[in-house]
Amino acid sequence: MDQLLRVMNFSVSSDGIGAGEHQSLERPFGHVDPGRLFAWAGATASWPNRTDPGGTRGLDDYFTRDFARNIGAEIMGRNKFGPQRGPWRDHDWRGWWGDEPPFRTPVFVMTHHGRPSITLSDTTFHFVAGDPATVLARAREAADGKDVRLGGGVGTVRQFLDADLVDTLHVAVAPVELGSGLRLWESPDELLDRFHLEVVPSPSGVAHHLFWRR
Repeated sequence: MDQLLRVMNFSVSSDGIGAGEHQSLERPFGHVDPGRLFAWAGATASWPNRTDPGGTRGLDDYFTRDFARNIGAEIMGRNKFGPQRGPWRDHDWRGWWGDEPPFRTPVFVMTHHGRPSITLSDTTFHFVAGDPATVLARAREAADGKDVRLGGGVGTVRQFLDADLVDTLHVAVAPVELGSGLRLWESPDELLDRFHLEVVPSPSGVAHHLFWRR
């Protein structure tokens, strides 16, 4: 079976915005409050950062649980890894996630500025240059037969879509309008020349958009 490149649990607003502008150490999503996009996942019983018992079950919880299924590697853009730009000034920065990153696989961080790989718990971050096809080939080799997850951010997902490398997408459209920021799309209809689409509404108010190749 082919190894798929999958976008999973990627959250955007009703006007297609997946992150804000002016990212900083204090504001990983820029001017956008991430709670407005990710509340559906954070409310589920399977949310990995949950510190209290309970949480919702049902469709949203299914997608939260499914995040790691058959995933052998992740690709992300540098802006998802951290707020620094240009040459690395601080090699002590090891991502937003602390000593226990949630990926549990090799992660390939796309950047024009190399640095040594780092390992935290059961996640190793590799800092790699190259076009999307080259980076995907490396990730597929590391995934050892499993699928590769394309984690974002918005610009990275667009790069792989433009290169026609994405096999499936799950985009959770939150019932909020943000007005400005980094936009995944003007309309999900933009992808219908290459993908089938099914939209599944959730009681949380999120509409889960499921795309798969034609």
